[in-house]
Amino acid sequence: MPSEKNVFEKSYEYYLSLVRELPLASIASRIGVEFAEGRLHIPLFDRTFHVSSSGIAGPDGRRPSYDVSVILSRYLLLCPEESVQGKNWVSFRDFRDSRPLHNYFAHDVEGAVAAYFSGRIDVLRQVSAAMGGYQPELEVAYDLAVQFDALPMLPIVLLFNDAEEGFSAGCTVLFPARTEAYLDAECIAMVGAHLFGRLKKQCLQATGA
Repeated sequence: MPSEKNVFEKSYEYYLSLVRELPLASIASRIGVEFAEGRLHIPLFDRTFHVSSSGIAGPDGRRPSYDVSVILSRYLLLCPEESVQGKNWVSFRDFRDSRPLHNYFAHDVEGAVAAYFSGRIDVLRQVSAAMGGYQPELEVAYDLAVQFDALPMLPIVLLFNDAEEGFSAGCTVLFPARTEAYLDAECIAMVGAHLFGRLKKQCLQATGA
């Protein structure tokens, strides 16, 4: 039986073979990112990754995690010929083909944020700002609302209510409806999970807990 590492390696090489066939310079102009020396420079939340025919590299020059490699590859492969507009915000459940991942997203993304930052809304506000989060142009009745630029053309809004007597903390993540023109449901779920991972890492760095 092939090891998980071998499976991931084969998947990475497969995606890279597809990326090599893409007009990266043209895609750069479509999504508004820099293309220099044969590399696309793509921000994913608070870090910039570099994609070229030779591979995908993180800010440190090393290959990023498997989920980041898949997100960036699929984002480029699905990139529409013309930018998709629209300001409607939707939940993950509203995306087509998302049904098999509803429980995962509710537990491992929204539920994970709610549980980890319960009673620590000030910490969540602090680490969100450290990741470039900002006030969304969205009027909602939540204790905290913060918008992130997940990928070019694709912001995310995180809504959080802290725990209070009789109520546990709650979190909702919203996406622009146009997101599914750029990513499939699995990758949208990965983006949500990556957001939680980055918030948690920022929290550990800031507070040690």
